[in-house]
Amino acid sequence: MRVEKTAIEGVVLLTPRVFSDDRGFFLESWNQRAFDEAVGENVTFVQDNRSRSARGVLRGLHYQTEPLAQGKLVSISAGAVYDVAVDLRRGSPTYGKSLGLELKAQDHTMIWIPAGFAHGFLVLSDFADVAYKATDFYSPAHERCIRWDDPSLAIDWPLDGCTPIVSAKDAAGMSFDHV
Repeated sequence: MRVEKTAIEGVVLLTPRVFSDDRGFFLESWNQRAFDEAVGENVTFVQDNRSRSARGVLRGLHYQTEPLAQGKLVSISAGAVYDVAVDLRRGSPTYGKSLGLELKAQDHTMIWIPAGFAHGFLVLSDFADVAYKATDFYSPAHERCIRWDDPSLAIDWPLDGCTPIVSAKDAAGMSFDHV
């Protein structure tokens, strides 16, 4: 597995080794030992989630508060997304900073977003299937949403002049100042 650190401490890109030939490909999609070594800690996942979204759908920016904050290992099984993580860790040198990057199914790259981050994505392809492993269970009482277009975050979503398709819940997200 190739491990790439990002500009935000704790967020890591992981690319599995892919074996391809004229029949197709094989890869190891999950290995607890390799993952723990890659991120430098023993992480336990308790829930797997999947979504399918059409082009232009923007989901996020979601997070859960303590004591049920979630770390997420995000992968794309079909299509492409612009994936964003926002650092919510008070005292972090990158507090309030975001990291955005394109994830494509054909690259098999995954992103590890530890607890303490908001997460969202914009679908760039006709549709995208997104899967993520979570380190804690979903809790509506701890769920929060920051507006995807909060001016203080200044996330450079690749909208190409289009208006994203956002759920009513996400459109009503709070400002980053209220985190």
